[in-house]
Amino acid sequence: MAAEAVDAAPRVFAAPAAAATVPAGSAVGLGQVTFALLLVLAAVFAVAWMTRRLRTLGSSGTATIEIVSQVALGARERAVVVRVGQTHVLLGVAPGRVNLLQQLPEGSVVVAVPHTAETAKTDFATLLRRSLGR
Repeated sequence: MAAEAVDAAPRVFAAPAAAATVPAGSAVGLGQVTFALLLVLAAVFAVAWMTRRLRTLGSSGTATIEIVSQVALGARERAVVVRVGQTHVLLGVAPGRVNLLQQLPEGSVVVAVPHTAETAKTDFATLLRRSLGR
């Protein structure tokens, strides 16, 4: 008889009142989620902008060290020509180490003019015309 009394009692699920307080329109909830997402994205972009801005404020306008040229020697190895003041040095760069290979005499390094975006576009357009036969 005690088993019948337990079965006769209505079963109550956890937090039935919480299910009754869900708003009828899901547009309000979707708007809140969208606003929160936009707020988080704006905060991420603001922090990235401030970080980039603060990094450039700390550096001086005159760079005394400049990478003149570099070439890949392997998957993770490079040979780099660096100008320090008026001196050019050839460095071997590998993961975890940088070695001085040679100090180059003045005037031995010829600096090539770097390609700009405009010349790259012109070169690509010319190549495209040639490939199409025009």
